[in-house]
Amino acid sequence: MTNSLVPPAGPQRVLALAQLSNSVGDGAYYVTAALYFTHVVGLDPARVGLGLTVGWAVGSVVGVPLGRLADRRGARGTAVLLALATGLAVASFLVVRDFAPFVLAACAYASAQSGLAAARQALLAGLVSAGERTGLLAHLQATLNAGLAVGAGLGGLALHAGTRAAYLGVFAVDAVSFVVCAGLLLRLPSVAPRVPVEKLHGSGVLRDRPYAVITLLNTVLLLRMPLLSLGIPLWIAERTAAPTWLVSALFVLNTGAVMVFQVRMARGVTGLASATRAVRRSGWVMLAACAVFALSAGASPWVAGGALVVGAVLQVVAEMGQSAGSWQLSFDLAPAERVGEYQGFFGTGVTVARTLGPLVLTTLLVEWGTPGWLLLGGATLVASYAMGPATRRAAGRASEPAAGRAVLVA
Repeated sequence: MTNSLVPPAGPQRVLALAQLSNSVGDGAYYVTAALYFTHVVGLDPARVGLGLTVGWAVGSVVGVPLGRLADRRGARGTAVLLALATGLAVASFLVVRDFAPFVLAACAYASAQSGLAAARQALLAGLVSAGERTGLLAHLQATLNAGLAVGAGLGGLALHAGTRAAYLGVFAVDAVSFVVCAGLLLRLPSVAPRVPVEKLHGSGVLRDRPYAVITLLNTVLLLRMPLLSLGIPLWIAERTAAPTWLVSALFVLNTGAVMVFQVRMARGVTGLASATRAVRRSGWVMLAACAVFALSAGASPWVAGGALVVGAVLQVVAEMGQSAGSWQLSFDLAPAERVGEYQGFFGTGVTVARTLGPLVLTTLLVEWGTPGWLLLGGATLVASYAMGPATRRAAGRASEPAAGRAVLVA
């Protein structure tokens, strides 16, 4: 694996550029969407939240058949069409004025995004050897964070301007970013369909219980996702004496660490055994992070701030280890001819974590305090250890061979 933060030339670099293009647009969208829909469109905040929740719920369901479509019709063509569909869905937000059209646009956006993620994973699997996938995914994660940071800066300019034109400009940039993404994906070699016609009517991922268990455990581990955007900001404001500006500093720390160290953290993850070890280690580190975060309650501002910084460092180390391990497992345990379908299913864990995470974290951290932190860390540790037996069971399925399943899991 290269030591550079830039992936090798060829398909890997093109995939990274495609990731960068749409992540810049997404970063701008994420920081402005809520205020645009409420202040510019005039929707009630509760209805905005409901519409986005419905959209992502639909998207999580649609991701599996769209991933199957990538397997059946070809990953590159499917990814290009879904990138264009995502750009069109973003553009439709520009003309939304009422709740019902907003929900339809949100469903279209989330569905296209979920399908695009699955199709791109299938495309990656077809163009990159199994031994290089986790390393490339680490590069893509670092690229994603860089793009989101740049996009967030652009969105910040729109928020500062506060005008309708500025908000519309952000959505236009996001829409164009997906068109650019589609153009970059067209530069990649085509990947032939991988599902024989006689296999298309099989039970697929929805009947694959061992893989479903892996996905469920990974969903538990992904409950850390809303920590920086919701859990820690609320914790700082409600339970500590630390200054609120620390929220921004911790976000920058997390984003910068992933950009610089994610590739290095993923370097030792090359198979099922190393992947489960990485996930198990991340469980212990996450437990330590939760315990340190809990120490910030009731302390002086300086002590609380120090504890929060240490906890954030531990949390991002756990995040990078868990990400590298889960990427490897999600590919190695999927049948080679159904990568898109399986990646679409595995990706539902992100949607579920984003949907349920705010409620879970608000209850655990804000209402329960220190016991809630310890419960979150304990649940993460249990799920990380359960990943080993679950992986052994999934790897032992003789009837559905997949790359890497013959590897013994520690």
